[in-house]
Amino acid sequence: MADTPGMSVEPYWELTFDEDGHPDPAESDALTRGVAQQGVTDLVMFAHGWNNDRSSATRLYTAFFAPFPGLLAAGGAEAAGHRVGYAGVIWPSMDFPDEPVPHFPQQGVRARAVHAGLDPATREALVRLLPCQEAAVDRLSELLAQRPDDPARLEEFVTLARGLAPAAQAANGQAPGVYDLGPGPLPAMLTADARQVCGDFASALESVGALSASLFGGVVDGMERLWHGAFELLRQISYWTMKRRAGTVGHDGLGPFLGGLARSSPALRVHLVGHSFGARLVSFALSGLPDGRSPVASVTLLEGAFSHYAFASSLPFATDRGGALSGLYDRIDGPLVCCYSSHDTALGVLYPLASMASRDDDSVLGLDIPRWGALGHDGVQSVSACSGIPVADVLRDGLPADDCVNVDASSVVSRGGPPTGAHSDICHEELARVVLLAGKVVG
Repeated sequence: MADTPGMSVEPYWELTFDEDGHPDPAESDALTRGVAQQGVTDLVMFAHGWNNDRSSATRLYTAFFAPFPGLLAAGGAEAAGHRVGYAGVIWPSMDFPDEPVPHFPQQGVRARAVHAGLDPATREALVRLLPCQEAAVDRLSELLAQRPDDPARLEEFVTLARGLAPAAQAANGQAPGVYDLGPGPLPAMLTADARQVCGDFASALESVGALSASLFGGVVDGMERLWHGAFELLRQISYWTMKRRAGTVGHDGLGPFLGGLARSSPALRVHLVGHSFGARLVSFALSGLPDGRSPVASVTLLEGAFSHYAFASSLPFATDRGGALSGLYDRIDGPLVCCYSSHDTALGVLYPLASMASRDDDSVLGLDIPRWGALGHDGVQSVSACSGIPVADVLRDGLPADDCVNVDASSVVSRGGPPTGAHSDICHEELARVVLLAGKVVG
């Protein structure tokens, strides 16, 4: 069991993966042995989204798991034979300095770093996220600090930022699997006119209140406005990299680990929980499960930052193919629960803009959000078994025993400032209870 001072639950373990999905051997062994030795019947495994380091991820898990002991006691879980254990998945990702973080719901929006280049923490996080790119990151920071009134320098920034995207994805203008919709063209942020892309991102920031006179002490326009859009481009390219990495860690790392865990503890029921890109990670773990009995008894996705068509068997705009995870919720011995919120502007506005591959005009208002939307904004789409239930009804009536269920958590996931809105507002007792209801640990 991990030595984690201040952790709100026990037994608790952490399992660290590198960018290629290789688990830490000592942690993997400790978790596998600990589950068996302590007679754990139900293991809740949580994968974070964007966080800079282990400590911030651990604090998220501490906050999210805090209501579980009380809910388990009130629900008679121990009397019903449930011995619950907990695990936090740690994988290499990052955040940006102006984003709220889920374990500090009282925190306001942090100052936007574009006026002073990249702050040291963000610079170091980018270098860790994008190995061998330190010189490019430093030049990007320099350009952001200077924000020259020169279109050529803006073009240089965009070119450098695009060069940070994974080389394998840029080959031949194809992006295999990046959008959870199979192979397809690269997104417009990597191919369209630099000034247009920066302008679109600036418009998106304005639409969510992240680029206004109240935040910056004056009207933001002209080249200054485009530089703010350029900063958002850098953020979205970093997210694009993390999104791809989350799928790799899920498929190549967590999925095979769960197969080994099932062999070691055949009766164990695993309840996967993921936030943001962590939702993509736990979902892609389903595709990485080895043949045989699946130990996954439930999956709960919190503000999932990947395509709402990922589980579709047929895409409404390409009926000859489905999403990258088509039908894989059948590998869950229970429900796939997708909690979404209309207050999540990171997924409602910025995600579709970054994900779309083409558009008919150059206005952010022309976004085809139904095509490029994220399931954390409006739920899983084009899956016939999916239903939509307000979270208050779930807490009163429970969840279906299996299949795919959309839960509208907008009444709970509602707090947060620009640019991400309520994307990280997930540490709530109501959501903790949804996890336990999905796993049939409480009734």
